[in-house]
Amino acid sequence: MIDGPYPVLAMLGALATGLMAGVFCAFSVLVMRGLAALPAAQGVAAMNAINSSAMAPAFMVLFLGVAVLCAVIAVVTFVLWPDHGTVHLLLGSALYLCGAFGVTVMANVPRNEALARPAPGAPEAVVYWPTYLREWTRWNHVRAFASAVAALVYALALI
Repeated sequence: MIDGPYPVLAMLGALATGLMAGVFCAFSVLVMRGLAALPAAQGVAAMNAINSSAMAPAFMVLFLGVAVLCAVIAVVTFVLWPDHGTVHLLLGSALYLCGAFGVTVMANVPRNEALARPAPGAPEAVVYWPTYLREWTRWNHVRAFASAVAALVYALALI
């Protein structure tokens, strides 16, 4: 069993990454499927509106806050090096920071930016839409999976 600040950090890490796993999963299995059912121009317009609203403080505080929490857990673990749970704490942090935050920056955001360039009904937007749906959703699955596994690994640190 881990002691010191680690049980609280591991519990917060598990809850926060689990929450993000739910957000990403719901987006993949509900929102993206709904958008895919729309005509391309409407889907593009709706996704662009969603991407704009994701920049609002409510989501950004959650998304960036979880990344900061995971970074703090990693740093505290490196500095204090606990007797138990070290691997779990570092792995949970790495999974979220690379598999959710990193994938967002390297895969999802560039696709969002490419989708936002042309007008929603422009031929290039309509042509890009099926590719966007497939690729963006694939990377979103990675974010959901990495976040869920991070939550599990943080929870395992508590044992």
